Amino acid sequence: MGWFSSDIDTFDELFVHTLQDIYYAENKIAKSLPDMAKKASDAELKKGFNTHLKQTKGQIKRLDRVFKMIKSVPQGTKCPAIDGILDEAKEIAGEIDNKTVLNAALIAAAQAVEHYEIARYGTLVAWAKVIGRNDVAKVLNMNLKEEKATDKKLGSIAKRKINKKAAMRKQPKPSDVDKAENAFLAAAAGIPAI
Repeated sequence: MGWFSSDIDTFDELFVHTLQDIYYAENKIAKSLPDMAKKASDAELKKGFNTHLKQTKGQIKRLDRVFKMIKSVPQGTKCPAIDGILDEAKEIAGEIDNKTVLNAALIAAAQAVEHYEIARYGTLVAWAKVIGRNDVAKVLNMNLKEEKATDKKLGSIAKRKINKKAAMRKQPKPSDVDKAENAFLAAAAGIPAI
């Protein structure tokens, strides 16, 4: 059942579907965070990922509580958005050899995840209030506050040190052998030397 599926007829069904979406997302994120922590070479970033893993597990427990509060079975529904964000993060991380640049990429990927979660939780909090479930909104808002705090912390780490270190990482100058090879290949291809 997707967002624009004919299986969703009521606002309550849309609310439950979106709750299932974030439940799926949180469980996928919990599986991805250990790998992100392992790839991070900056101690503060690594610690941040491990801390957020603990928070994510707590958020899943809160979501279990919300499902119980609305008398629904805790279950996820496949979320192509979070799958895409996590797949892209994994792909990019696999393409970066430099650890400093990789740290910057990991933060960017983590912030993309956080922004997705913030959007979903913000929507769910607003909708819970509309349907008269301030009790549910209060629980969901705890997750929302944690996601915003995590995003802020990631941004701080990036601005304070990671991005600067990554930007200082320049490509090494080509050796004389590399220059000669490039000149030969250019000449063989008919490209005039500049």
